[in-house]
Amino acid sequence: MLREIIGINKALGHEKRLWILQWLKAPRANFPIQTDGSRVRDGVCSGFIAQKLGVSNATVSEHLKLLKLAGLVKAKRIKKWTFYRRDEQAIKRAMKLLSGNV
Repeated sequence: MLREIIGINKALGHEKRLWILQWLKAPRANFPIQTDGSRVRDGVCSGFIAQKLGVSNATVSEHLKLLKLAGLVKAKRIKKWTFYRRDEQAIKRAMKLLSGNV
């Protein structure tokens, strides 16, 4: 449990990762229509996330990797792209862990 809390804290410890989580909460409002995949069902293409953050694909990959390792987002591969969406159940669990209610 301690490792999980540390991973969550690390993932939430950067402003850009907090922005990503916030934007993914309302993907239709924050990202353009995608050629492949549903923004809601499949997630948002990492390229669109990088573009919105104003960072390279490599940089956004590192941010998304930490969010995924903490279990806060899920990744789905479609063709040559990776799409990310929030894992609402995991986020609820993370908030309980961080507040000491587990």
